[in-house]
Amino acid sequence: MTADACRILGSDGPIARALGDGYEPRPQQLEMAERVAGALEDRSHLLVEAGTGVGKSFAYLVPAIRRCLANGEKVVVATNTIALQEQLINRDIPLLASTIGDGPDDDDADPGWSGRLRPVLVKGRGNYVSIRRLKLASQRQDKLFADAGARRSLHVIEDWAYDTEDGSLSTLPAIERPGVWDKVQSDSGNCMGRRCGHYQECFYQRARREMEQANLLICNHALFFSDLALRARGTGMLPVYQHVILDEAHGVEDVAAEHFGVRLTEGRVFHLLSSLVSARGNKGFLPQLQLASGDLDIVERAIGLVRRADGAARDFFDELIVLSQTEEVAGGRVRRAGAIDNPITPAFNDLVIRLKALRDEVSSEADRFELNAYAERAKAIADSAEILVDQTVDGCCYWIEAGGSGDERSRRRTNVTLACSPIEVGPLLKEHLFGKEHSVVLTSATLATRMIEPDEPAERAETAFAHAMDRLGCDGAETLQLGSPFDFAEQVELFVDTSMPAPTYGRGTGPSFEDALAERVMDHVAATDGGAFVLFTSLRTLDIVAAKLESPLDALGHPVLVQRAGVSRTRLLDDFRADPRSVLFGAASFWQGVDVRGDGLRCVIITRLPFDPPGRPLTEARLERIKDRGGDPFREDSIPRAVIRFKQGFGRLVRSHTDRGRVVVLDPRIVTKAYGRKFVESLPSGVEPRLIGE
Repeated sequence: MTADACRILGSDGPIARALGDGYEPRPQQLEMAERVAGALEDRSHLLVEAGTGVGKSFAYLVPAIRRCLANGEKVVVATNTIALQEQLINRDIPLLASTIGDGPDDDDADPGWSGRLRPVLVKGRGNYVSIRRLKLASQRQDKLFADAGARRSLHVIEDWAYDTEDGSLSTLPAIERPGVWDKVQSDSGNCMGRRCGHYQECFYQRARREMEQANLLICNHALFFSDLALRARGTGMLPVYQHVILDEAHGVEDVAAEHFGVRLTEGRVFHLLSSLVSARGNKGFLPQLQLASGDLDIVERAIGLVRRADGAARDFFDELIVLSQTEEVAGGRVRRAGAIDNPITPAFNDLVIRLKALRDEVSSEADRFELNAYAERAKAIADSAEILVDQTVDGCCYWIEAGGSGDERSRRRTNVTLACSPIEVGPLLKEHLFGKEHSVVLTSATLATRMIEPDEPAERAETAFAHAMDRLGCDGAETLQLGSPFDFAEQVELFVDTSMPAPTYGRGTGPSFEDALAERVMDHVAATDGGAFVLFTSLRTLDIVAAKLESPLDALGHPVLVQRAGVSRTRLLDDFRADPRSVLFGAASFWQGVDVRGDGLRCVIITRLPFDPPGRPLTEARLERIKDRGGDPFREDSIPRAVIRFKQGFGRLVRSHTDRGRVVVLDPRIVTKAYGRKFVESLPSGVEPRLIGE
């Protein structure tokens, strides 16, 4: 099987013949394909850092497809970004399927296996429209929706639903009121199954049938780890699989922590309550109910419980804001159980009982299913509040995300959240992912904390992956680091400005620092005539520096694009690509998963080494856990995380053999601090900093 993967990807293989002169065989890709094929064969675990340009998607897809065709096995491939999922399902897999062949040709292949590749893009249930619920919402729109904007949004969904082929959110046009989707999406709580008159044509049921029959499943990290968390509780959505491949694996820990945790948001709670009955009391699901007995007092009592739950929720979230502003909850972290009263759980449990009782009274079967779904969601809110207030899940960090003030209930404010996540996901992943019988391959351009020397002993080489293996719970996994086929020493100039004041948390980041930052950014944008990403670790600093430079840059003919709330990353990137003199100011999401090839991106400016703010609750808890074990939190966790993120930012510049440009680091600590060398050592061979500003 390993030789077969290399044959397919080799210079005389079927892919080379299909692509013709445009195909470049890469030794790194062949080595990765061989190692991935071996891991799948042995049902073992493998971490692969594959530099930009290796072609890692082909390197894991070829062995994966061969397992599907020759062995009748199921493979799950999970990525972090939509762009990569679409690339795999729309471009890479169709090409490989057409070149590898449509049946097994190995001597040891199972003759009973059909050999047909059946790939599918797996999406969560809430991504699909329910035809039955859409028709029901349309019939009742005057009673369900309180404003014209919501009804217009419903009409857009209706027009789309009868033309769409897949019925998923990915093709739905923009709508004024996104919350309307909640009334028409597929939902397990109100699914009628085969009793539904639209069962055969149901978009979700059709997608589920395709998933069950598929052998190559493509999904995102969120869906995969949501399923893994469900499996830990005895349920799940994905079918049984034999292999897992996690691409863009540098983000796995954060996604896993989120899905093994619990979140209760203000928006989630009040959306449910307003769906049951609007603030004005004459719109929503409950007011339009028709009861078999005709006793409307039963509905009025349910509406009364909604009002009570609404009041309890307002008290709860207002108190969360007040608590977040106390010294006890510095930085938002809640360190003790019972730090706040919990009126939500009893109020919502009472509402659950009333909603379930209403199921026996309504005259419509469809309404019974809707009531069941509302009861399930109310119960989930009650349970989440109890877990979070009483802190019943051990090994978790609990925190509040809050904005605004609880003094004025009517004022608009940021959505308030109470949440928890496991401080360490490694033990959970060791049990529920790496402790199972399937193989697991993790790959990314950034998994190791340094470049491994060519003649380095294997036991020493593994230390480059030590942080990833520890945090993900895959101790003992095989490792492989593959450098990029690009000549970074020739294609990239690395500048470090040693005249910049070193940024520190809590001091040294005032006006003088921001002025200096703006001045240096202006100099380097001028040197490359734009085509620049300016990467920040703080949205506040980003806003200040962007405000200082928008007018001067605009006066020089440089379009300025700034990452702000409500502006999509896709739109910013499209606008950036449209003008080669553009300058984009971005924060976290622009450090990774962004691909701008060619002359459009000539300069990447890293304003600060990307250390996690030490006051962030989950970061603080992780560091405390290491210290309690007698370790060095800064060396063991803070530096490795920052190095990985730094490599991501550096990697934005060169995406092809022809890309050229400069990476500028406006943080002198990379050369003035002893730990700064670790950042330099993580970069491709031959890239050395050029000091400026002295």
